[in-house]
Amino acid sequence: MKSIEICNKFLSFFKSKGHTIVPSSSLIPDNDSSLLFTNSGMVQFKDVFLGIEKRNYLRATSIQRCLRAGGKHNDLENVGYTNYHHTFFQMLGNWSFGDYFKYESLQWTWELLTQIYGLSIERLWITVYITDDETYNIWTNKIGVPKERVIRIGDKKNSPLYTSDNFWQMSDTGPCGPCSEIFYDCGSTFHGNPPGSKENFGNRYIEIWNNVFMQFNKEINPKTGSIKLTKLPKYCVDTGMGLERLASILQNVYNNYETDLFKTLIKAAARETNCNNLKNNSLKVIADHIRACVFLIIDGVFPGNEGRGYVLRRIIRRAIRYGYKLGQNSIFLYKLVKDLIFNTYIIYKELKISVIKIEEILKKEEECFRKTLKYGIKILENILLTKPDKLDGKLAFILYDTYGFPIDLTIDICKEHNVSFNKNDFILEMEKQRNNARLNSKFKDIKLNII
Repeated sequence: MKSIEICNKFLSFFKSKGHTIVPSSSLIPDNDSSLLFTNSGMVQFKDVFLGIEKRNYLRATSIQRCLRAGGKHNDLENVGYTNYHHTFFQMLGNWSFGDYFKYESLQWTWELLTQIYGLSIERLWITVYITDDETYNIWTNKIGVPKERVIRIGDKKNSPLYTSDNFWQMSDTGPCGPCSEIFYDCGSTFHGNPPGSKENFGNRYIEIWNNVFMQFNKEINPKTGSIKLTKLPKYCVDTGMGLERLASILQNVYNNYETDLFKTLIKAAARETNCNNLKNNSLKVIADHIRACVFLIIDGVFPGNEGRGYVLRRIIRRAIRYGYKLGQNSIFLYKLVKDLIFNTYIIYKELKISVIKIEEILKKEEECFRKTLKYGIKILENILLTKPDKLDGKLAFILYDTYGFPIDLTIDICKEHNVSFNKNDFILEMEKQRNNARLNSKFKDIKLNII
């Protein structure tokens, strides 16, 4: 099943259940200054959940573009090392604002997965919060999932109450509630244990959908630290399912980078870097990063030295570095923009607006960084030829401060050479520089008269 069909079936299904189809919001949140980027489907509805904003509908569905490459939610360094991590991804979701609750949400989840998408019932596993008997009973008694495949998940060991993967919180205080996650068993050819196992390594069981039930308001006593949960006046539902993961299952590839969302981009990256091995991890990084770059620029983020602009610059430079690793010594990243647009314009038609502008921005950024990249990599690789167990943070700072070589690229290269990195020394050197800069700024207006 093609990704566009997956999206259309999702929206059509929830529209038939009385949901309003809401367009994706920008990657730049306009209602939450605490977030660098929109990292989930619920962000654009946050004020609705808090009762600050009212909409003319109680049920919504959307396909939200998301980015996790900065701040608390950051998957940047995992890209290229797993089959399922991305900086940019798309989240399918449905929401209820004080309308339906657990039974309807779970029933529709099951109906969509098993009847519309045709997933095998025997391959679906469920997790619920340890004390959420209501959700457990809906799954086992009303929907009919065997009890051995519905797993209760408690709080994390030696952690405060409600720190479970199956208890969602908007922040340390405020709206919260139990959640129920749906996992897909990829089969015995994959390694891994069922959800809830003490050792759950491997990728046999993939989380595909999460149903969050906001039913409490969390308060913390500032004096005692005790936690109090009170029922919210209106119960809400927030669900999210990653398109990329679902596509990997429905297209029988079990690897996000082998879906139709990435195939065209990986082939294009291989074309521009003269790489013959389409399984090369560097191509994954480039394919992922060009998506993030283009959508950030579309939403008004431009390369810079701070905030969102700096994150974009880091992503661009990381993509360039992986192209360089494949032997591409010329600028190439901007040439992938049209390949991306050809592959996704049906979903996000606004992409067609600024093609030339996007290409110009990427081309300029790559031209500026090429010389720095070549020189920095040469210095770093000469250091690594001595086979140190750990890279001195001071050396990393010299690369950063003197030659402009990004610290995240230094970490990336060290990781590839199995060399650890002394981050504390780097931070210490950074603080020294900042203190010196502050000291120097005190004297910037003093003029010396030399006779």
